[in-house]
Amino acid sequence: MAAGPERRVRAVFLGSGPFGLPTLERLAGRRDVELVAVVTAPPRPAGRHRRPSPTPIGAWAAAHGLAVLAPPRLRSPDALAAVLALGPELAVLADYGQIVPPPLLELPFGALNLHPSLLPRHRGAAPVAAAILAGDRQTGVTLFRMDAGLDTGPIVARRVVPIAPDDTAATLEARLALVAADLLDDVLAAWLRGEMAAEPQPSAGATLTRPLRRDDGRLDPFRPAAELERQVRAFQPWPGAFLETATGRLIVHAARVEPSEPDDEPGRLVASGDGLALATPAGRLRLERVQPAGGRVMSGAEYRRGRPRLVGTTVPASRPEPAVPDGF
Repeated sequence: MAAGPERRVRAVFLGSGPFGLPTLERLAGRRDVELVAVVTAPPRPAGRHRRPSPTPIGAWAAAHGLAVLAPPRLRSPDALAAVLALGPELAVLADYGQIVPPPLLELPFGALNLHPSLLPRHRGAAPVAAAILAGDRQTGVTLFRMDAGLDTGPIVARRVVPIAPDDTAATLEARLALVAADLLDDVLAAWLRGEMAAEPQPSAGATLTRPLRRDDGRLDPFRPAAELERQVRAFQPWPGAFLETATGRLIVHAARVEPSEPDDEPGRLVASGDGLALATPAGRLRLERVQPAGGRVMSGAEYRRGRPRLVGTTVPASRPEPAVPDGF
């Protein structure tokens, strides 16, 4: 089904997190699309007083006079009926976080999803963190037509984005969000005119990521320092990276890799110039910016000055589930 030159296609946007904001802004301003509703997650308690707060997508949509639907479960009959009653012909998704029911996948122009990875690599819930954890030199955004699988639908278009050595999940996701908006802007008109075909995803190179858990941030001193440094960057802002020291939990906000010294023992906190480092089987992880539990963020050197007896102590041996599980 192709859109005529004078007809606006009725569309719904589905998203919750900030990754989708640039795309929503562009979609709302298009002349060939009538954005009939924005579907997002319900408000959740936030802040010191735990007051319900809308998602970034919901807040932006409401501030710009768009109809907002926030069902707890889109698959519930009432929620799905409310969306379909608007007569959408196209769905656009970016960071929504819920399973999309089949009737929306079968709209005349389909359901187009903007995914922050180069599919089929890093399908699933945590593609940005996974790319950093894996040491990938590049990632990107894939626009694909959704099917019943998890990020398995045919590919409409892709854009490649390099990963900088100091990228965190937050900085990388912010760049990918802008690339996603540009990508949809560039190809949507041709898609609506029926001038673009979606190509099946290759099966080679497919990986699947899982949702992150708080304990993923635990730094295991028996892993190489390079892996731990990537873990620090990949888990910002959540779940964060941390060590369990003799004086309590220490959140690590920034770190870098240094060469090992001959007498290093994995798990031991050692002096590194005027700062502090964690010895590992391959290299040292110098702690550049840290935060004691309940305290403020400070340099590793400042933290060491206040706790000089930490040098030479050992981080308790902990071998939790790897931060990069099979499939990442």
